[in-house]
Amino acid sequence: MNTLQDIIIDEEFKRLLPPLDEQTYLSLEQSILDYGCMNPLVIWNGTLIDGYNRYSILSKHNLPFRTTSLEFGSRDEVLIWIISTQVSRRNLTTMQLTFFRGLHYNTDKKLHGDIGRTTQSSTNPLNAASVQNEHLQGSTAKRLSAQYRVSPMTIRRDGEIAEVIAAIGKVSHDAKREILSGEARISRKQLRDMSLDTENELAVIAAQITSGTYEPSRPVSPYPTTCPLVEAIIKNAKEFIERIQSKAAKDAPHEIKLLLRTHINQLENVIQRIE
Repeated sequence: MNTLQDIIIDEEFKRLLPPLDEQTYLSLEQSILDYGCMNPLVIWNGTLIDGYNRYSILSKHNLPFRTTSLEFGSRDEVLIWIISTQVSRRNLTTMQLTFFRGLHYNTDKKLHGDIGRTTQSSTNPLNAASVQNEHLQGSTAKRLSAQYRVSPMTIRRDGEIAEVIAAIGKVSHDAKREILSGEARISRKQLRDMSLDTENELAVIAAQITSGTYEPSRPVSPYPTTCPLVEAIIKNAKEFIERIQSKAAKDAPHEIKLLLRTHINQLENVIQRIE
């Protein structure tokens, strides 16, 4: 690798993490001008996977540089490495962390799912694949929950959110950037609710975000609120959901069963009141 021009720039890798703010970038530039580029650019198959800000500064001033090469089996493995490496370095917003954890989870599932499909036994392959994929997804969530110090349930939800943000990003990089930076005031729940939206609906949302006109719709309850019995049912259901989510996050199947039995008994009592 003789010149910077020989290095391949991958736009997906380049846009993966948010750019440095102006002051941080200028500080890095001054440091490189004063002391040289201390850290080598990291290359995979000729493609830059770490050091895009340094690359920009080195190109601007035509400065000498060093490279180091890493070996990976696939592009997905590179993506996971970039996320794990860069997230530990950056001071990220809550939404950015959510996105990168979710992207890590989704990429890891895809990677291990592909491996699982190539190693399936010819005996009842459909059932074997289903069981193995379910096991891999569960183990992936647990492993990443330990790495990022959040619950497995949070990792799975982050995966849903990351898919929505990625879909919006395909339509508009600016809309994705505003979501991740916090400029667009969209909650995690609102993003999860968008997981069922069509591509056209997400395109409309992306356009509204970039134009500053996006306003999340408020769900309208399909139930009347004047009936005490209905209000009691809704209240009971909300409390049950909160409790079940808490137990699910702790992976406590025995406690979940007890909650289900209690909830069923409460519903039986409601049925008797109606009759």
